[in-house]
Amino acid sequence: QGQLVESGGGLVQPGGSLRLSCAASGFTFGPHVMSWYRQAPGKERGLVATITSTGGNTNYADSVKGRFTISRDNAKNIVYLQMNSLKPEDTAVYYCNAGLQLPFGSRRDYWGQGTQVTVSS
Repeated sequence: QGQLVESGGGLVQPGGSLRLSCAASGFTFGPHVMSWYRQAPGKERGLVATITSTGGNTNYADSVKGRFTISRDNAKNIVYLQMNSLKPEDTAVYYCNAGLQLPFGSRRDYWGQGTQVTVSS
């Protein structure tokens, strides 16, 4: 069974940085589009960043553009989220997702358990 394990969350002051990691196992990592989502208390889970299978294309939510960077290492089966200039509104549980479009319109998704990021002074 496929598994994603996030790490790197914690408490950081406004303006600080964190790097999240997501280690994949139990499935073929390379072809999957990798994404980071986040969910703040009382809010729906939303997309933060996405990176294509080769790492050639990335997309970001407007709220994190210029501050966050998603990257992947296909040799190590890991995806990263470098978060700089953190703001209190970045406080959320961050989730890693691996997605793959399958034939006939179906899709396979794997989710991690989430890691808490708290930005506070």
